[in-house]
Amino acid sequence: MMRHLYAFAVAGLGVLAFKLLHLPLPWLLGPIFACLITSLAGVPMRGIKVINDAMRTILGVAVGATFTTALLASMVGMWPTLLMIPVMTGCIGVVGVLYFQRLWGFDFATSYYSSMPGGLQDMLVFGEEAGGNVRSLSLIHATRVMVIVVALPFLLSWIWEADLSNPPGAPAATIEPLQLGLMVFCGLAGWQFAKRVGMFGATILGPLLLAAALALTGILHHRPPAEAIWAAQFFIGMGVGSKYAGVTMAEVRRDVTAGLGFCVILLVLTVILAETIHLTGLAPPMETILAFAPGGQAELTVLALIVGADMAFVVAHHVLRIFVVILGAPLFARLFGVDAEKGKRRCKQS
Repeated sequence: MMRHLYAFAVAGLGVLAFKLLHLPLPWLLGPIFACLITSLAGVPMRGIKVINDAMRTILGVAVGATFTTALLASMVGMWPTLLMIPVMTGCIGVVGVLYFQRLWGFDFATSYYSSMPGGLQDMLVFGEEAGGNVRSLSLIHATRVMVIVVALPFLLSWIWEADLSNPPGAPAATIEPLQLGLMVFCGLAGWQFAKRVGMFGATILGPLLLAAALALTGILHHRPPAEAIWAAQFFIGMGVGSKYAGVTMAEVRRDVTAGLGFCVILLVLTVILAETIHLTGLAPPMETILAFAPGGQAELTVLALIVGADMAFVVAHHVLRIFVVILGAPLFARLFGVDAEKGKRRCKQS
């Protein structure tokens, strides 16, 4: 219990510090930095999983509420850039395996699943089954999400002059109670239904699909209020920073440093691809960078909402990326000789 309270208090101080210093995205970056620094200082902290999951449903509703028939029709024209998602994922995997195995000396299973830009939990499960180092996988993926989320706002602001001070929604007081009730229903019902049927990314995709259905039928007219989006940013940021609780200096020197180096590679690949897509006229650069950045789906959804990006474009590409990684990672791992059963036996013996 005290770990949760420490995390909450530290995250709140992070928001306050960012606001006083007039730094961007105080509700997201403030908790990330404050919890990261405090975790590395040895303070025991832990995010509140059920609240973190509930906060992600807000983002799903926010995206689903923006759907219109015209928006759906525009998604048909996204196929050229959608086809690049498997190519990008493959390039990241090849470069990542070479980087982690040759430069840092990780075993193949750990290198392979550290490279895959999928969800943290999925990659930990697959990696553990293949005999990879779960602690290293956890720290590398946590570092990937953190660095991408922290670096992108500054890239968006400096390179594309994105306005990060936009309110993420209307004030709650200006939205009808019935609409607020519908949003709560979409979040909770969509999440639980998607969880029951085993949908990946259930906390976001379930509410997204239900909210989109109500928006397309003219029942839901608003996306969640600014206060709800800020709360989602707060708890997501707290969860990202708290993942470093209990990390040792040896893990910082090896796992976190390896993760930081890989993030530089990922950012370079993403910027190169974004510029290529922009120069060929397939999509605007800001939407492309948000759609192809291999960060967390929830965190990048927050950024897309704040800068007013094309939500359908961004979400469609991230859903496809997660789909490709979840389905493709175990298959390709077996092709490369990563045997799950051998990995399980190694884990039991160790």
